[in-house]
Amino acid sequence: MTNYKLLLLALLLPFASGITRAQSSASNSPYSRFGLGTLNEQSQGFNQGMGGVALGMRSSRFINMQNPASYSAIDSLSFLFDVGMSLQQGSFKSGNSKISANNTSLNYVSAAFRIRKGLGMSLGFLPYTTIGYNFSNTETTGTAYPSGNVITSESSYYGDGGLHQAYIGLGWEPFKNVSVGANLSFLWGNYNHTISQQFSEGGMVSSTYNGLNVHYKAALSTYKLDLGAQYSFALNEANELTIGVAGSIGHKMNNAATLYHFTNNGDSIVKRAPNAFELPHAFGAGVTWKYKRKWMVGVDVSQELWSQCQLPTTVRKTPTNEVDYNALEGAYLDRTKVAAGFEYVPNDLSGNYFNRIRYRFGASYASPYTKVDGADGPSTYSLTAGVGLPISKDASKRTVVNVSVQWQRVDPSVATMITEDYLKLNIGITFNERWFMKWKIN
Repeated sequence: MTNYKLLLLALLLPFASGITRAQSSASNSPYSRFGLGTLNEQSQGFNQGMGGVALGMRSSRFINMQNPASYSAIDSLSFLFDVGMSLQQGSFKSGNSKISANNTSLNYVSAAFRIRKGLGMSLGFLPYTTIGYNFSNTETTGTAYPSGNVITSESSYYGDGGLHQAYIGLGWEPFKNVSVGANLSFLWGNYNHTISQQFSEGGMVSSTYNGLNVHYKAALSTYKLDLGAQYSFALNEANELTIGVAGSIGHKMNNAATLYHFTNNGDSIVKRAPNAFELPHAFGAGVTWKYKRKWMVGVDVSQELWSQCQLPTTVRKTPTNEVDYNALEGAYLDRTKVAAGFEYVPNDLSGNYFNRIRYRFGASYASPYTKVDGADGPSTYSLTAGVGLPISKDASKRTVVNVSVQWQRVDPSVATMITEDYLKLNIGITFNERWFMKWKIN
């Protein structure tokens, strides 16, 4: 085995060992309490440094799962395997309070190959949403009589879970320069949220006051269908454009949510909300411009119609104050995302290693998809920079290590809410080898 393949194996092993821990430590965000959790960006190594631009991108060198029409570009000689992970440091600030947390996460695992001319297939795994938080809030509620001791209430919030996504897709080029494709995904996971409240008098936990425990639980599973199309054409010998569109078909998830509500005095309520979750309709369009195999510039705009979706919600009836739990609209907002980025490579056919390094920059903006305590949730801003590093000095070897640095701000609409800043290091390997080449012996 060559040194090149030994190095590749050494790089892949840490990723493979982390697959079973895909989402366990991927989030600390309090905003993952809302909706289905924090939405995964679903970008990959080749476009993470470009702000996540994807809908108009196609190549035989990478797997673009965000637009399945791109699978038709895979050549007949190659097998592609792509895996990526992130290391991130998060900073959470509210008023004068500030804390930090570190996380690692598996971003995606995917593979692709050509079935026949103009027909490519891909399959893979990635997180769709992540739920992960653990925080508490203490406030003064009054003074005990006749002792005069201060009564405080401590509320603790804990959540974990999220949705995993496994997909299989096809991309077909029925006419020259025109491609269509589809991904069929299976989504599964858990929805777990816990709120507990206890009272203290004079700094000591007291059973005199009626504490509260609330649990929201659901086991989720459903399908997801994504469709895509691309049209590529040359403006002249130096310039090429690709226009891409993609969409997702929303639907109700046939999963119930259960509310467990009980107090220290023994009062308990169990409520069940059937068909409590939904996935949104979504659509987007993007364009990518390539110039002389050196420059690639892309822009995407997409929208997810979450406001039409239901979520299990607790409601207190009047005048009885009875707790009810039903799937209702009103918890979500339609989400718009805009991404732009570019890539520059001096000469991807050069025998000089440094001329084949790809330099990437990008930015993105996403509006909130959930409401937070009745107000609009936080918007997300991101700036990225990265490189695509060939793993071999041999220009015929096309395996690339993609590295990018990303700064992301989660900016609330209300000043008293938590502001989040993330610094992420994204690392991905696109294994691209000519496994299906037929060798001739003279």
